[in-house]
Amino acid sequence: MGKQVTQREIDLAIETVVRGYGFQRSFTHPYLFEKVDGLWRTHDEPRKKGGERREEFISHRMDPTDVHAVARKHARGHYCLCPIHGPDDDADLIRDTYKDLGYRLNHTEFFMIHSLSRIPRVVSPVTLERVTTMEMAERLAKTAARRQILPEHVDAEDPPMRVYVALVKDDIVGWVNSVVADKATYCGGMYVQPEHRRQGIARALLAKMLRDDRKGGARQASLLASHAGAKLYPVVGYSEVGTMMVLTPKKK
Repeated sequence: MGKQVTQREIDLAIETVVRGYGFQRSFTHPYLFEKVDGLWRTHDEPRKKGGERREEFISHRMDPTDVHAVARKHARGHYCLCPIHGPDDDADLIRDTYKDLGYRLNHTEFFMIHSLSRIPRVVSPVTLERVTTMEMAERLAKTAARRQILPEHVDAEDPPMRVYVALVKDDIVGWVNSVVADKATYCGGMYVQPEHRRQGIARALLAKMLRDDRKGGARQASLLASHAGAKLYPVVGYSEVGTMMVLTPKKK
């Protein structure tokens, strides 16, 4: 990013991820978020017949004992902890502390921020198109094996979500999305089919998305990346500002 990331920027990015993640989870059933005792709790709106999805508790550089106590106090059912630690924090110590509290580490994700101040100019090797018709939305849902955008958002004037596709001879070979959260955006999905990777398609999709984020008035963009994604996103200007552990209670 070219400058030190402030705590305010990190707080905004975390809230953006929470809101964006909740928005996408709400495609099938309302998924709520709230701030409780210094951390974020995300959960299903109560269902009449049960079957609620896992609750998540997202924290940033909080004492593991405090995170554990808040989760035990507020969780209604099965849950996971998602503590985010900084690049200079002792990840092994944090993991071992949660282990002593009765949790096992499932996986880690990289927490990344883009200031939107500098976005590389990328010449796309394929056709890029924003999804603005139901025909394209339905084609994408079929290709991705799940709905990527709700019908009411496809051609909305000021949509809460935008989706872009990469086309090769009119076939969809990649896609990315951006969820708007006030003055920030969350990238909740980026995919290129294996046979079309290493051609610059992902980079081109991301650059187009980020430019539209900025054009729409966003001041910052954020996402959570896998280990593979953490190598891609810096190429278009994202900076890693932390790592999120996903931990679940050990089975007794």
